[in-house]
Amino acid sequence: MNAKPVSFSEVTTEGLDSSPVAEALAGLRANEARYFSTKYKHTFAVAPTSEASEELEWVEEILRSERDIVPTSRALEVSVNEVEGIYWVHVFYESGLAVNVLWTREDGGKRAVGFKLSEGMDVPPELSSFKFARQRSKLEGEIRGSYFVIKGDHPLP
Repeated sequence: MNAKPVSFSEVTTEGLDSSPVAEALAGLRANEARYFSTKYKHTFAVAPTSEASEELEWVEEILRSERDIVPTSRALEVSVNEVEGIYWVHVFYESGLAVNVLWTREDGGKRAVGFKLSEGMDVPPELSSFKFARQRSKLEGEIRGSYFVIKGDHPLP
C-alpha cells in the first residue's frame, strides 16, 4: 500500500476533493493525524481505497454483520495503523463520514467501531439510531462522534 502521511500543520483536501464537505473532512483527517502523533508518536497515513480493498471490505463486513449498516456514500481513503498491539483501520467517505475500527490483537482487549461526522454533514440514514456526542477541534471545528462495541470475531485482513 502506497500511503501518504497526513499533515496536521498544513491541512489539505487532497484525495477528498469530491466530498461536498471536503474542507471539514480534511480537518477531521488531520485531527486523527494529530491524535496518532501526540498519543503514539506515529505517522498517520492514507491511501486510496483501491490500494486497501481488503481493509475496506473488513470494515464494511463488520458494519454489516454487527449492526446491519451499509454506508450509502463512496469510500475515498483508507488508513491502516498498528500501534501498541492495536490494529486500527480508518475509512473516509465522500459524505464526510469517517469510520474507524479499533481491534486490540490481545484476546479480551478493546474492539470497537467509531463514527465521526464532519461539520456540515447530516447524520446519514444508516446511522440515524445512534446518538452523537459533540467535541470541538481546532482543525475541524465541531466533530460529532459515536461508537459501538464489536461482539463477534472478524479475522484481520
